[in-house]
Amino acid sequence: MYKFSTVFLCTALGFFTANAQKETTPNGWHLMDKDSTGYFGVSADKAYAFLKSKNLKSKTVIVAVIDSGIDTLHEDLKPILWTNPKEIPGNGIDDDHNGYVDDIHGWNFLGGKDGRNVKEDSYESARIYHGLKSKYEGKEEADIADKDKAEYTMWKKARASIMGEDKEQGGIDIVILKRMFSNMQKSDSTLKAALQKDVFTGNELNAYIPSEAAQRTSKNAMLGLMKANNQLDATNKDFMEGFAEYVSGEERKDDAKNNPPKPYRAEIVQDNENDINDRYYGNNDIMAATPMHGTHCAGIIAAVRGNGLGMDGIADNVKIMMIRAVPDGDEHDKDIANAIRYAVDNGAQIISMSFGKDFSPQKQWVDDAFRYAESKNVLLVHAAGNDNKDVDTEDNFPNPVYADGKGRASNVITVGASGDPKNGGLTASFSNYGKKEVDVFSPGVKIYSTLPGGNKYGNLQGTSMACPLVAGIAALTLEYFPNLTAQQLKYVIENSVQQPDYKVLKPGTDEMVNLSDICKSGGIVNAYDAVKLASTLKGEKKTTKEVLPKPKLKKSKKG
Repeated sequence: MYKFSTVFLCTALGFFTANAQKETTPNGWHLMDKDSTGYFGVSADKAYAFLKSKNLKSKTVIVAVIDSGIDTLHEDLKPILWTNPKEIPGNGIDDDHNGYVDDIHGWNFLGGKDGRNVKEDSYESARIYHGLKSKYEGKEEADIADKDKAEYTMWKKARASIMGEDKEQGGIDIVILKRMFSNMQKSDSTLKAALQKDVFTGNELNAYIPSEAAQRTSKNAMLGLMKANNQLDATNKDFMEGFAEYVSGEERKDDAKNNPPKPYRAEIVQDNENDINDRYYGNNDIMAATPMHGTHCAGIIAAVRGNGLGMDGIADNVKIMMIRAVPDGDEHDKDIANAIRYAVDNGAQIISMSFGKDFSPQKQWVDDAFRYAESKNVLLVHAAGNDNKDVDTEDNFPNPVYADGKGRASNVITVGASGDPKNGGLTASFSNYGKKEVDVFSPGVKIYSTLPGGNKYGNLQGTSMACPLVAGIAALTLEYFPNLTAQQLKYVIENSVQQPDYKVLKPGTDEMVNLSDICKSGGIVNAYDAVKLASTLKGEKKTTKEVLPKPKLKKSKKG
């Protein structure tokens, strides 16, 4: 997910110059064409011109977004929300007998039947470390039975993560972090009084000329952070809420060194977390209290095009199915597996997944869901992550490599984040990479899209933004070439990339490398080249007979 980073916070401490980057990119640069504008976008208008020249008509594509929630009232998203045709809104009855009552626009696997919702959650490393501590604490490799060796190795890795044994020096101390947040709260209060308004944008703050030293100090502190992370379009309210969530998460990580995590999810959802067959849980509140991330991702894919409001999504005939399964913290494997199955069973053809974590204790459940999506011809698009690490050698879940050693999913695209020379470089400094495991790069820096609030828009960045852009290009392609299989869509996306003829920065380093050294396709996605390539393929209607992967789901009247 999009998140505050250590580099971002170090900016506030003065380790970097906030105004060092003088040039920037315009809103919507990610959709532009490099040849005509100079910006390294995906050539959306050029793609539409090509499709028009071929006199092709589009067919509606359903894209599921597994995320934190969505603003169902947003002006640019209301018209493109998927609506369950077999469900009668608000009658409290499971009209379509799929096991989910009043699932009008999707489902919330982080909700309770009493209407409460999970907002924050623990991290998987803490759940594993404390959950298995009594079993493995004090034991050596020689003490472990063969059947438990993989679990023991995972526990040792979780312990190292919790205790900081796997980290290099230079992280931010929790005491310093909390002091920074306290100082930022004071700056926010000072600026509210100076500007005589409770809510203001970074752009308004940038234009403000302080008359006193305290105001000047406060402006520099907040503006430095907002500029460093391309958040000038964001409000101070959203900025401070994001900062607070980051601090809360770091406090939970620090607390996990000595204390088991609180059962945030269990207290609200009240399902059996250890039983994948217990899958009819949650509620239909897909907005909840955390719609920022999902709202932004949904807009990138399908915000209404050409309506003169805010911004345009990449795809013009899409319905967004929101499935809430990602909290502030690490998602649970069970929720992700069930979210994928829900999406597939309700007609999604593409699933956008902007989340990830370092541990996956029930990976088999997610692998089974991947296999199920594959059997139903559904494309999965996943964000590579924002830790500037090599995911060829370091874990990032979910991934297409099956835990049982029986190959890998053929219907998954893993996406790294690209930028532009005017907003930091062709590769995003935060992006994960991998010559084998990251398939493509896609614009993910300073991406302008929908924000919660009904009519708000702003910039966020991360592989979380790069992922839905790829999902949107896949959807656009499938709209006009509806007989393509998931594997053909993957082929089209990966083989229509634009490959730079010069070296780029390896994320998180000063090393210059070929993009092909850190990405399987060696290129950045391009909508025009994708639809052009798709036009040369003969689509295949997949007729694979459904085979439910193990563990088999129990049959029930609910489906």
